[in-house]
Amino acid sequence: MKSCSIVFTIIYAISVSGVLSQTSSPTPNPNFHLYLLIGQSNMAGRGAVDAESKNTDSRVQMLTKDLTWKTAADPLHFDKPVAGVGPGLAFGKRMAEAYPHVRIGLIPCAVGGTSIKVWGPGAEDNATKTHPYDDMLKRVHEAQKVGVLKGIIWHQGEADRGASKTYGQSLTGLIELLRKELNAPDVPFVAGELSNFNTNSQASTGRFNEVVQGMAKTVKNYACASVEGLNHKGDHLHYNAESARILGKRYAEKMIELQNR
Repeated sequence: MKSCSIVFTIIYAISVSGVLSQTSSPTPNPNFHLYLLIGQSNMAGRGAVDAESKNTDSRVQMLTKDLTWKTAADPLHFDKPVAGVGPGLAFGKRMAEAYPHVRIGLIPCAVGGTSIKVWGPGAEDNATKTHPYDDMLKRVHEAQKVGVLKGIIWHQGEADRGASKTYGQSLTGLIELLRKELNAPDVPFVAGELSNFNTNSQASTGRFNEVVQGMAKTVKNYACASVEGLNHKGDHLHYNAESARILGKRYAEKMIELQNR
């Protein structure tokens, strides 16, 4: 009888614990590492979903459009119906590999076609009728209830490559604003270069890349991921699935470097 009583006590304790975890307010788990994914279409992903997309990792989670968590799988984003393979999932897998004792939480917030001008408070993207910055804040604040923000990756500029003279100032301001709003003053930020798939934009792309590379000298905890050797999917604009995954791993390597400093 005594052993039965002990078993009942254990079962009761487990059931009570389960109820409490469902009804009490969530608290951030230091072992749930959050990463914000922002920018435009090449961050959202336009590569074709393929067999590799089914190769998921249960330790890599994604925040869905409905603000629920599930195992991350392509497409991560939902900005447009054409969303496909981007760098996010490969990035998350590499981060999980680097930190085997934690879970990775990806927060997809990129919106295809957006200029950096709409990545600010109150700004609306006319094409999608969304507010990229405001919508992103809501999603990150929701995620921060259960995890800790460890990094931000940004791929944007196709809409702004001709504005390289002011882009550095704009991106620096955005980074400062994000770190303030998200209460993460030292969070690592990794931007990405632009690929030059169109010879007509070779000069402007070169100037743009010099700006995003050079920001490492003026912005703390900042790095820039290379796009050397990556290929488009046939439209001279968006990365194919293989290249998107390579880029994701490069983002991760830069993120790990920043975190190890």
